[in-house]
Amino acid sequence: MRSPIKPIPPRQSQYGIEPSLVKTRVSELPGMTSVLLKELFPDLPEVIYPGAEGVAAVRKATEAALAKIDMSKIKPEHSVNILASHHGFTLMGGEPYAEMLKTLKDVIETRTGCKNIRLRAGVGLRFRETEEYIKRYGLDKHFGGKAIGVAPIDQGIPIETEVGTLYGIRKIYDADWIVHAHNSDVREVHFHRQVDRAVKPFGMSYARIETRSTYHQNLGPRAANFTARAIFDSPFVQSKFAFASFLTVAPNGIIGVDADSDLYALNDRVTQIGCRYYGKMMTLFGEIDECIAALDFPCPVVYVFSAGVIYANFAGANTDLYDLDAPLPAYTWYTEAFYGKAGRPLLDDIPPVNPAIKMCVHNYAWTGYPSAFFSEHIPTVVVGQEQADLFNRDPQNLTYMQHAVVADSTKAAMEFAYKTTGTRKVIIFDGAMGGINVSEPLAELLTAKAPAVSARVDNELLPKWLRQRGVDMSVLQQGA
Repeated sequence: MRSPIKPIPPRQSQYGIEPSLVKTRVSELPGMTSVLLKELFPDLPEVIYPGAEGVAAVRKATEAALAKIDMSKIKPEHSVNILASHHGFTLMGGEPYAEMLKTLKDVIETRTGCKNIRLRAGVGLRFRETEEYIKRYGLDKHFGGKAIGVAPIDQGIPIETEVGTLYGIRKIYDADWIVHAHNSDVREVHFHRQVDRAVKPFGMSYARIETRSTYHQNLGPRAANFTARAIFDSPFVQSKFAFASFLTVAPNGIIGVDADSDLYALNDRVTQIGCRYYGKMMTLFGEIDECIAALDFPCPVVYVFSAGVIYANFAGANTDLYDLDAPLPAYTWYTEAFYGKAGRPLLDDIPPVNPAIKMCVHNYAWTGYPSAFFSEHIPTVVVGQEQADLFNRDPQNLTYMQHAVVADSTKAAMEFAYKTTGTRKVIIFDGAMGGINVSEPLAELLTAKAPAVSARVDNELLPKWLRQRGVDMSVLQQGA
């Protein structure tokens, strides 16, 4: 068995406990190992990061992608807003996304002579999070003080669309041109279901709370996807849209940068990446029969990573999150509202939370996102009273600890989980790059199941998923 991969280190943030309090990582405990994702799925693409060149490879890839973009419409006297989203800063340590943003600024300025280039970094419910990222990665200095975080409660701007008036954030659109700088990581596939993933930020990171809430509370998954498309297609947004630049990501790392002035063409390529590569990991996770899920990553509970998959998706791995004919997943803010006091969905066709998760060991994860649903439906052990107190102070997680217990140490929490569940299979959501940290019994299971999963996705599931989304698989195969 291979040694575990070094996890993403703890980070200073107002949303997490002091890094010094994270004394032991779950991967450091006895019986833990790692599996390289390329060993599970040899057809995963080669990555440029992590790699020997570091983030220099990302700069090089960004420059190459932008070489094909016509920037003649951007004049020296114009202003440009480069639009970012907070989730990009949690990918592979955050440095690759930050480097793409810096390179965008440098290339636009060099090619157009435009000096008034600003960064507008959108966020969800952690309103100050992007301010932390801007400072951490030196974006405030690189953009000459013209880098700010924007939140969904900031001043809005009405946008007339074909479905009526929707609302964006005014600071997003206060420039002559906008550049959509995003990534192909699937993230909340339980929300968007890989439908218009590349367009989604126009209804989320760049939108006022009234509009972005259609995803969470009003229309729910899939049905709300049209709001982002309606905003992007509006005459107002189209009059400002210059081009898009995406950090392309697979479960095993950064595979490149893709830029296009046609966002829907880029969206088809993003869809293919999401279904082909992440689809294999999620389908493999659905083969896990029982396990302890360990959270050990500087992110809110739902967003901690393992093999490019977030915990919220693993909670729905007992269903096919890519199949648009399948029922709604167990967890979204929308379906969560249908759960009754008995702990069962009000509607029969909403499945239960993934029954393979026998217990959650919460070693390290942030506040700032409603997460009590998980501790209510999955037995949870939180490591350290300081972390428990942090959640008790978070307005969005006031009941999280009502459904969880506290352990003094990581070792004590894991021993309790082993004895209580009877399983030694452990999956660690710690952001390990290029592989996955797991216990030895789970490594054996994943290795045994992967070949059949790969064949099933290639021959059965992927053609169906792409067909459901109107993506021509033959064209994508020719361009692969």
